[in-house]
Amino acid sequence: MKNYNSVLIIALAATLGGCASQAAKGPVGIVDTARLLQYWPQFQNDNNQFSVDMAAIDASKAPEAQKSRERIALQIKYARVQKDLTDQVRGATAQVAHDKSLQLVLTREFVGFGGTDITPDVEKVLKITEASPSASP
Repeated sequence: MKNYNSVLIIALAATLGGCASQAAKGPVGIVDTARLLQYWPQFQNDNNQFSVDMAAIDASKAPEAQKSRERIALQIKYARVQKDLTDQVRGATAQVAHDKSLQLVLTREFVGFGGTDITPDVEKVLKITEASPSASP
């Protein structure tokens, strides 16, 4: 679900800004979170399951009040999933930032140019490969 992608990218962007140790001295790292999400099977599976679950609620013949409660429960469940995914990316990014002595890490989506692209290194930590199937458009 495209909305879920946007929310996760914003959450990742908000959390990556302070990933590197304050004591570290070095250049700025850049992570392409859209690329991570495109090739990360765990994200794709969770995102697809969210879409399937939401469609099942919408298609059910339950009363609207019950559907509303189910939607809220699903949103709460996927907020936890989103936090877990964000924590994994943040941890992997912090590890790479520490290893490369980076002072700051930003997301590619908010940087026009410059910085050291550490996306491939973060992908290695998260075990993401380009061979992973891409998310459905």
